[in-house]
Amino acid sequence: MKLILDPALEPIEQKVLAGERLSFADGMVLYHTHDLGTLSRLANLVRERKNGDKTYFVHSMRLEFTNICYVGCTFCAFAANKNEARAWDYSVEDVVAHVRAKYETGLQELHMSSGHHPTRPWSYYPEMVRELNKNFPGLQVKAFTAAEIEHLSHIAKKSTLEVLTELKEAGLAAMPGGGAEIFADRVRLQIAKRKVSAEQWLEIHRQAHSLGIRTNATMLYGHIETLEERLDHMDRLRNLQDETHGFFSFIPLAFQPDANSLAFNLGKTEFTTGIDDLRNLAVSRLYLDNFQHIKGYWVMIGSDLVQVALDWGVSDVDGTIIEEHIAHAAGATSPLGLSREKMVGMIQKAGRIPVERNAYYDELKIYNSLELAAD
Repeated sequence: MKLILDPALEPIEQKVLAGERLSFADGMVLYHTHDLGTLSRLANLVRERKNGDKTYFVHSMRLEFTNICYVGCTFCAFAANKNEARAWDYSVEDVVAHVRAKYETGLQELHMSSGHHPTRPWSYYPEMVRELNKNFPGLQVKAFTAAEIEHLSHIAKKSTLEVLTELKEAGLAAMPGGGAEIFADRVRLQIAKRKVSAEQWLEIHRQAHSLGIRTNATMLYGHIETLEERLDHMDRLRNLQDETHGFFSFIPLAFQPDANSLAFNLGKTEFTTGIDDLRNLAVSRLYLDNFQHIKGYWVMIGSDLVQVALDWGVSDVDGTIIEEHIAHAAGATSPLGLSREKMVGMIQKAGRIPVERNAYYDELKIYNSLELAAD
């Protein structure tokens, strides 16, 4: 029986089987094919070639230390003006107290990304990292998107390299991949005009990698971008990864259409479809051949679809998170967090092997088929 229903996929299958790099044209074929069975099969082949049945997660906490932001991204429902009743702005002491109040045994990673605060002094940021390391030894601080680093360089009147160096000296372990959105200028001018440029985002990650700070990379999809612009975004990331080998994972982020001006102006009230989410994950797994992991972010696409996505190229499901606010402000319907037990069970029920990791992707525990995490 013929496994490939779309003849255009036959040369792509041969490349995948041979471990050869796909071209931009190949990527566009993958985005347009109706042969989803072959697309899934090829993405899963690469996923298992790189990671076997292992599926990674981290026991993590999200903390947004402020939602005050002047940038005005049109897709954002999280940011607030300083005088709004819903605004918050934690001092360093507040941040430490918040982590202490939510702390759980075995917590590995503190993920922090927040608004671009217009008046906080530069000293606040390295002090916060130092105090977190001092009060919670062993908790890895993964913080500050490239967009935030660019903002901090203006506040500090220092280069982005100097900012990164001082944050690393304070104890910064890794960086998240946010702020990338879509690199294409056409889109960026409409959704994130005042945010870090695509070239600056890439250069900041290049600098971080040169300092030994590993990072992730994201892409916001499902709004006004074209499929070509999605693939162009991945292509730029693949080129930088060839150069630095500094990215841990690629994380497609599905646009959340509630309570933001982009959705209002477009009249866009629908979420991305499951097929679009799965196709996007599979294409990224096949195109980003030099990334070890493609992450299925359960907060934005839901834990049920993430289970399916483990057969579409995904080998990491992010983390327990404890309490997430940015995506939920824009309408995400997933829980604010998942327990370790639920995370392990979710992966096992999908027929994969759960692996608990830290921010550096060190394997801390591999769960067997009869074992659940103890909360």
